[in-house]
Amino acid sequence: MDENAVICNDHTIKSKDLNQSANHKSVFAADDSHPGDKLLCIATKLGLTVEDEAFAEYMDEQDPLRSLREEFFYPKMKDLVSTDLTIVDPEEDCVYFCGNSLGLCPRSTKKHMDGQIDKWAKLGVQGHVNGELPWAHCDECVDSDMAKLVGAKDGEVAVMNGLTVNLHLQLISFYRPTPSRHKILCESKAFPSDHYAFESQIRFHGYDPAQSLICMEPRKGECILRTEDIIRKIEEEGENIAVVCFSGIQYYTGQLFDIPTITSVGQKKGCYVGWDLAHAAGNVELFLHDWNVDFACWCSYKYINSSAGSLAGFFIHERHRHNDFPKLLGWWGHDMATRFNMDNEMVISPGAYGYRISNPPGFLVAPIKASLEVFAKTSMKDLVAKSRLLTGYLELLVNRKYKKPIASETITASGDSGCIYVEILTPSDPKQRGAQLSLAFSIDLHIVIAELSKRGVVCDKRLPRVIRVSPAPLYCSFKDVHRFMRYLADSLEAAAGSLQTLPNSNSH
Repeated sequence: MDENAVICNDHTIKSKDLNQSANHKSVFAADDSHPGDKLLCIATKLGLTVEDEAFAEYMDEQDPLRSLREEFFYPKMKDLVSTDLTIVDPEEDCVYFCGNSLGLCPRSTKKHMDGQIDKWAKLGVQGHVNGELPWAHCDECVDSDMAKLVGAKDGEVAVMNGLTVNLHLQLISFYRPTPSRHKILCESKAFPSDHYAFESQIRFHGYDPAQSLICMEPRKGECILRTEDIIRKIEEEGENIAVVCFSGIQYYTGQLFDIPTITSVGQKKGCYVGWDLAHAAGNVELFLHDWNVDFACWCSYKYINSSAGSLAGFFIHERHRHNDFPKLLGWWGHDMATRFNMDNEMVISPGAYGYRISNPPGFLVAPIKASLEVFAKTSMKDLVAKSRLLTGYLELLVNRKYKKPIASETITASGDSGCIYVEILTPSDPKQRGAQLSLAFSIDLHIVIAELSKRGVVCDKRLPRVIRVSPAPLYCSFKDVHRFMRYLADSLEAAAGSLQTLPNSNSH
């Protein structure tokens, strides 16, 4: 072993890896160590603490993906509507940790959008078959790159509609209840839109959601669903379950489900298994084809940065390519070779294309193209490697300063005895999460989010008790995490002060 190497928690980092920027990839290389342990090792070798700003700056210098930030418009403090410009630098970048809700705008989006406007102005209807992104098949210009993001083959992915519309279209095919097999299995805190889709499909077929919708709850005192409990439920109820449909990453807790295991177990019991990947696509590595997933859908405006309400992704495994399942049909699902014969004799396109109903909106495909061009400059493997360190850094700093106390021990924003702490609901295992950490506070989260907003921190709250914080690796940095912690300390101190001035205030 190199005598200049440092060993911490069984992870070895050679000193030359820390001192030569040419070797920065070794610092960001994926391995089995916990990112918090790895970061502590690096800081130790540098003679720094992880709380030092110099440490965050060092990690950014070593980041092989740091230039990708320049591919995005990054909001300034002065441009946000709720920032208090008396306590921050108006010209400084905000801290944008909300890519799990809406990704930032790629700089090339304007070029692509202007191109479509210009084409419409100059060509009119001829724009359907000419220029960049011909409108008649503009979706087919991006679906191959979209498929790569989720580990699918060409022909398994279409870009169309919104997520919930796609989920309904897929359930029409895959949820065909019978008296003996009529149940849908999901998580109890499925995103509301998914839950409503499940209930409405069940009612549409004449069944009662009270009997046909199984909503799994975590164990008492826990907030994360255990894989073994999901497997046990499928084993127990599988003969009565028509469809298993979970979210790839649970929107509230940030938990990444074991997609291949749950898919395999469900299918062995005769269930179709599908996934809502809204918070997983563009965030974690996915291998939908190899995992044999039956169907999946996702929005593209979160980690895929395609603009608010943009077109969604639709996946059908190739083994269902020529299925005769019931489906809603439209002109755009007709095979292109005979689509314009206009004879009303349906020749359905194979695979995902057969589920298309209407012609695609070219103006919504342009932002998708802009974002996918950025993704093409890296890989999901490299993005995940950075993401694990970035999210691990946030987790490490939060736990070191605000970890929930044991028994009567309490801490405050300044680290002294008091009543403020932060509980991380998201699994600590980096293989069970993406870029998001769900933080629960011992004080009113409405006050906390308001104070963070004043300081130019963009994240979001999800009732009843969570603020979701998501440092997306395409455009977020370690310095952003360090700044977030500084603003969090200021916010908690201000929140504590405001609570003390309220009558009958408490910390719950």
